[in-house]
Amino acid sequence: MPAVSLTVNGKAVNENVEPRTLLVQLLREQLRLTGTHVGCDTSQCGCCVVHVDGKAIKSCTMLALQAEGSTVLTIEGLATGDKLHPMQEAFRENHGLQCGFCTPGMIMTAVDMVNRLGHELDEHTIREELEGNICRCTGYHNIVKSIAAGAKAMSGGAHSHKAAE
Repeated sequence: MPAVSLTVNGKAVNENVEPRTLLVQLLREQLRLTGTHVGCDTSQCGCCVVHVDGKAIKSCTMLALQAEGSTVLTIEGLATGDKLHPMQEAFRENHGLQCGFCTPGMIMTAVDMVNRLGHELDEHTIREELEGNICRCTGYHNIVKSIAAGAKAMSGGAHSHKAAE
């Protein structure tokens, strides 16, 4: 079996994988980072979004071997110890989750959105950027509200992962 070496949430990882192993499978099944979810098996739902080399990707669309040498950030690596990332905190404070299944992918997408587009995001932009993420429980109102609040909170500079990615 081929080996893959990458950095996941700041830690060096060396794992043997089958050539057809998806990044999401490596994260969930071998590294036991189960915050990254598999929701649709067709890359449409966005539950599996992680950051690879600072960019949001659907980890069900990438082979683990393609991540060789990359830096991967999952929802588990977003917080600092017991202190939630501002986007995580905003989702909590603004009721941006219901069952929580899509929440990790939504949050990882939202952090990427802020890193790319800045801290002042309007509702139209947020909804457009969330096009690749599906929530089956909510009407997205509180998710949009959470992302706008999280974007503003991230501007405080107290907790930025952009440099770490």
